[in-house]
Amino acid sequence: MSSHVMTIKTSSRVNDIGFSPDGKQVVSGSNDRSVQIWDALTGDLVKELKGHTGSVESVAFSPDGKQVVSGSNDRSVLEACTSRAVTRRNGSDRIGCLSVRIWDALTGDLVKELKGHTGSVESVAFSPDGKQVVSGSNDHSVRIWDALTGDLVKELKGHTGSVLSVAFSPDGKQVVSGSNDESVRIWDALTGDLVKELKGHTDWVWSVAFSPDGKQVVSGSNDHSVRIWDALTGDLVKELKGHTGLVQSVAFSPDGKQVVSGSHDQSVRIWDVLTGDLVKELKGHTSSVHSVAVSPDGKQVVSGSHDQSVRIWDALTGDLVKELKGHTDWVRSVAFSPDGKQVVSGSDDESVRIWDALTGDLVKELKGHTGLVQSVAFSPDGKQVVSGSHDQSVRIWDVLTGDLVKELKGHTSSVESVAVSPDGKQVVSGSHDQSVCIWDALTGDLVKGLKGHTSSVQSVALSPDGKQVVSGSNDQSMHISDAFTGDLIMELKEKSLGGGSDKPLILKTIESASDVQLWSFNHHTDALSTLYT
Repeated sequence: MSSHVMTIKTSSRVNDIGFSPDGKQVVSGSNDRSVQIWDALTGDLVKELKGHTGSVESVAFSPDGKQVVSGSNDRSVLEACTSRAVTRRNGSDRIGCLSVRIWDALTGDLVKELKGHTGSVESVAFSPDGKQVVSGSNDHSVRIWDALTGDLVKELKGHTGSVLSVAFSPDGKQVVSGSNDESVRIWDALTGDLVKELKGHTDWVWSVAFSPDGKQVVSGSNDHSVRIWDALTGDLVKELKGHTGLVQSVAFSPDGKQVVSGSHDQSVRIWDVLTGDLVKELKGHTSSVHSVAVSPDGKQVVSGSHDQSVRIWDALTGDLVKELKGHTDWVRSVAFSPDGKQVVSGSDDESVRIWDALTGDLVKELKGHTGLVQSVAFSPDGKQVVSGSHDQSVRIWDVLTGDLVKELKGHTSSVESVAVSPDGKQVVSGSHDQSVCIWDALTGDLVKGLKGHTSSVQSVALSPDGKQVVSGSNDQSMHISDAFTGDLIMELKEKSLGGGSDKPLILKTIESASDVQLWSFNHHTDALSTLYT
């Protein structure tokens, strides 16, 4: 069987996509505030629909393919709104008035703007006859609208958290909604009454859908599971386990025999509805790159990603050499051992892992941190690993045994970066508490606290002779300090930064673009190589 894969490139993160009923077009909603319609065969941009003033969270075609509906958080100015709302998603505040918009798919003209939600619109869908639109919002409500007039038909209340996903039943008589209150609810679309509440998920419900015959509902959740429910009784029919990340999207196959799920573990999985068995796992997706490092010989690059994987690349060709899997959350930091034979990684799953760089096998898992691990490094002799965590501690581990050698306490906030002196006798750490600490690696005692930054210290390093410490901070400055006295030697701000041709390679990760770039210090505007992940 042959397959055709089309990659569509956009200028910003895509939050939602959908096919037209005939499969010839794709609609996408993006953080760049636009709705875009694409030719599914060629990948060409057919139409760009502009007007939203906030990120577009949800999009869908009408059943006849002539219209597109979009939901946005519309962070517009106050004069353009009838209300304002402050909501939170993924830890960030969002302020704005919120709208649902209906567009003409052929001309790109705005047909109707549906206003009334007081929180960001997270999901939208057309009824099967195209006469109504349903929307789910951070204001905890589900709203049904008249697609022709734009009037509010019904407001469905009952969720105690943001409504993240909504869908009509195939006959248009019911609406299903999923929320971060961990519930799935089925509503009567005519009366607005709650028909059934489906409980069982232990975290946010991101996506819901009806089966083609309307007898079942599928849901995907932050708890990494996909659940199939009986729409009539509300009973749990099947729990599909296997994803290692939140399940962002779910759908039934046209014959209702299979369910497809997409996850933040960057995999797409196809499941058998009857047995619950995994039919196929589709691999190849990537996500934001959080950390990179170069092997001692400069021939390889290691990267840690929000896709929970560690990848080793050929620095010359950009080819993928090895993918190291095992972390169950974002990989925040990676480093090579001095001999290049091992890789260490720190993750949001609170673990530190040591890997064989040649085989990709897990050598050791170091557990003990009670917060995400932000930074990791090897000692110069490769016998120890140091890690810094949001649990405010720095820990030193024995590479061979995996035992905790020393816990360094003193920071009053999360530890963002750690480094080891060239002789292995000291550890330096930078913290969100705006300080840099120098520790005795043998005793664990605090040797010196370096103060002066006015914001979180994100990165630290020692000079090759160990006599100086350099620190980079969110206050937009770099400090070079005397490692012995703690005195500030130099403060480098943006205009004073520079370097000669003998300066080492600087690694930069571009999280939104999901790629890794290598930069030289004296030519910091030119990428030497790009490794697409």
